[in-house]
Amino acid sequence: MRWTIGRDGRDRRDGLVRAGLGVLAGTQLVLGLWVLLLPELFWKWPWVSHLPPYNEHLLRDFGGAGLALAVVLCAAVATMERRLVLTALVAYLASSVPHLVFHAGHLAPLSAASGAGFMALLGTAVVLPTVLLWLAASRGGAEAG
Repeated sequence: MRWTIGRDGRDRRDGLVRAGLGVLAGTQLVLGLWVLLLPELFWKWPWVSHLPPYNEHLLRDFGGAGLALAVVLCAAVATMERRLVLTALVAYLASSVPHLVFHAGHLAPLSAASGAGFMALLGTAVVLPTVLLWLAASRGGAEAG
């Protein structure tokens, strides 16, 4: 059964899900383009440059993957089709959760303030899609049930 998340915009939750998806899509688009087109500039960012040696191929692949995720998120924003929204959010979490876990274990080179800021940023990249997933899934359950 096809179900769309509030095309008519009557449900405030639908607007929050759409806006949140837009934020995630925009973030992935900017990050993906930055890493794909300017990998050395991305590498010089203090939160990145403390990791193992620079690898242009790996960074460009990471940028391309970020753009691919942005495409899926943009499609979810445009259609607000329930399965696509849920899939896009789960895909985002499949990337952001291991990213957070990895960096949480590699904070030693950073100052306490920088590490805390970095963890807050990466934590937001897990909390926001989790909340959006809950909102989208609970809306679907109410409609379908």
